[in-house]
Amino acid sequence: MSARTPTALVFALTMSLSAQQPFVSNLDEAKVGKIPIPDVLTGADGKKITTKEDWLTKRRPELMKLFETEVYGKTPEGKLPGIRYVVTSEDKKALEGKATKREVTLFFTEKAEPHADILIYIPNARKQPAPMFVSLNFHGNQSVIKDPAIKLPMVWKQDKTTKTWSSARAEEPTRGDQAERWPIAEIIERGYGVATAYYCDFEPDTPEGLAKGVRPFYFQAGQTQPEPNEWGSLGAWAWGLSRMADYLQLLPEVDGNKLAVLGHSRLGKAALWAGAQDERFSIVISNDSGAGGAALSKRIFGETVERLNTNFPHWFNGNFKKYSDNEAALPVDQHELIALVAPRPVYIASATEDLWSDPKGEFLGGKLAEPVYALFEKVGLITAEPPDADTSVGDSIAYHSRTGKHDILLFDWQCYMDFADRHWGNPE
Repeated sequence: MSARTPTALVFALTMSLSAQQPFVSNLDEAKVGKIPIPDVLTGADGKKITTKEDWLTKRRPELMKLFETEVYGKTPEGKLPGIRYVVTSEDKKALEGKATKREVTLFFTEKAEPHADILIYIPNARKQPAPMFVSLNFHGNQSVIKDPAIKLPMVWKQDKTTKTWSSARAEEPTRGDQAERWPIAEIIERGYGVATAYYCDFEPDTPEGLAKGVRPFYFQAGQTQPEPNEWGSLGAWAWGLSRMADYLQLLPEVDGNKLAVLGHSRLGKAALWAGAQDERFSIVISNDSGAGGAALSKRIFGETVERLNTNFPHWFNGNFKKYSDNEAALPVDQHELIALVAPRPVYIASATEDLWSDPKGEFLGGKLAEPVYALFEKVGLITAEPPDADTSVGDSIAYHSRTGKHDILLFDWQCYMDFADRHWGNPE
């Protein structure tokens, strides 16, 4: 198949093959695949990497290129002309005076559409610029906290009958409906700030969403679809996280050297990819990111490459579809993505009932990245086996598996703030 085979054709072939053999998920550890996991420190030439200099100049660029070409697609370089930020509201006495709340609209170009709305909370009691958690949300900014003053955004919904997607104004009852996932008061109390944006502002989460997101602005003249090696939706969401970092680094009340990128589920995949590409994120946090995130693909446990490409053909690049039911041919695995973050601290979290995301595979993703951290004299997970539930382990690589389902809750955030305390120092 040609390197320039249209993504749509690759997907159609994948769907045809998948339809012939109904998918049955493996959730039995005894049936884990026996595909060899690539050694993160063995270069393409077969030679062993033994120094951090060789990692940075040889192996890391090799791996980055493989992930760009075969998995996520290459994110275009350079900012869009006309990109700009406009403050639309500010409340310096939010959360009973404990925080400054700001709403900022990021316009991708000189035009009004498309744009992304960023919601920012910065603690008021700090003596020094605030370290920040930077994270996308699923339901719109109004969903993260019950505040009638937050702008109601346009959100994307699927009609269950026709299966078509359309955008509509978020409704009043959705205010704070995701607040359990966003303990903003506790984050502010600990001395941290938080910045979030609705992920579909950067590209709607549907195959048809391409036309409404950022990617077409980087197309060449006459281009209507990304090439097989070009970025998918995960890349667009990671791009959005970096544009949020651009703005935060302009603010004197924010410590631009202390930005932690964090994501849950598919947004955990995007956070890892953003952290691998953008070294301004000095901490990278993956919560229940599973396949295509922190979990090893070659284990073939829970969600698989074939499921990702069948259910979400827009997330990854076109070339990734070659590896549906063909993980043995995949030239990388997810521990190598985690290793791309080194030597910056990375935290990986799972949930005990979230077998679809493969908790053990996520733990191993961190464990097998340890040799790279060792080159920088950084300590990894320490333990050889996954810890008991609700127990955080590790140093520069950390891990826990929270009791419960696929979610991000206060316990997870407390672990992430403790992790930030250790690596950044307690906020003052």
